[in-house]
Amino acid sequence: MRRLRLALGPVVLDPAGPALTDDDRKRLAHPAVGAVILFAHNYENPQQLDALTTEIASLRTPQLLLCVDHEGGRVQRFREGFTALPPMRAIGALWDRDREMARDCARAIAYIAAAELAAHGIDFSFAPVLDLDYGSSSVIGDRALHFDPNAVGVLAAELVKGFARGGMRAVGKHFPGHGFAALDSHTEVPRDERDVATIMKMDVAPYRAAIEAGLGGIMPAHVIFPKADGEPAGYSSYWLQDVLRANLGFDGLIFSDDLSMEGASTAGGIPERARAALAAGCDMVLLCQNPEGQERLLESLGATQLAVPERAERMRRSGGRDLRKSIAYREAQATLAAAA
Repeated sequence: MRRLRLALGPVVLDPAGPALTDDDRKRLAHPAVGAVILFAHNYENPQQLDALTTEIASLRTPQLLLCVDHEGGRVQRFREGFTALPPMRAIGALWDRDREMARDCARAIAYIAAAELAAHGIDFSFAPVLDLDYGSSSVIGDRALHFDPNAVGVLAAELVKGFARGGMRAVGKHFPGHGFAALDSHTEVPRDERDVATIMKMDVAPYRAAIEAGLGGIMPAHVIFPKADGEPAGYSSYWLQDVLRANLGFDGLIFSDDLSMEGASTAGGIPERARAALAAGCDMVLLCQNPEGQERLLESLGATQLAVPERAERMRRSGGRDLRKSIAYREAQATLAAAA
């Protein structure tokens, strides 16, 4: 099959199963596509994953970016053949007992994730979660590191550094914070009625530390903060341009959360949701497990390309050797075992 020469587009989508179908190949050849996200339904074992990522990489030049949600705990798409990573809350609990060990553990977990994912052709994971653990959001729950924004900031910075040591950029989510709103944005439209000053002091604070440590990407929340804007953060130029770009000085890649989620429904249909996210300041938009919606989205975007392609290129994994064979990987495994 001839490799297509196409600039990257702004759409991130998922294949239907563990091997590409003809429909998948057709969608991935569309000029509006720029990345592929993989889920548990795309994974069977390491050998199958290698075959899948190798074929995706062979389709286009430059290669489509490959990503996954690999946070640890209940959000870890690849299981067999991968280290079982603990939920982020476990690192926060360790922080309360031994802060130095918690820092070491955060770096080790991120390094292990980066080493194992990169060995199978994955460029980055949508991690870490930077939401605060207020105890009110079931969809976040133990995915959050801690309630204390200082603890989350310190540990997030260590996670960013661990990913970087493994040749991978980290992606923080869900900006400015999904931890306080009780409703699940997968099935409802959450609202956070707090004032902006409180959100900035608490929820946004960890992002400053993570950005300073080299955070590569950020995913905004499908949460409405009515004291700031009537639209969800992912459709809000206030949160993405005024706060994230201008105030925090973030120059990495901004990804929308999945546009199939109910929290994204305020903008209308799928094409309208994508246009709203891109107009507000998202660089890339995700649409997952929705083949019909993906067809409509690609048709609506035509040959749209990334506005700032350099941001996407920074998200590619670096280094060529298999870090699972390194001393650093063995040491990271030992650190994780000791912390457990």
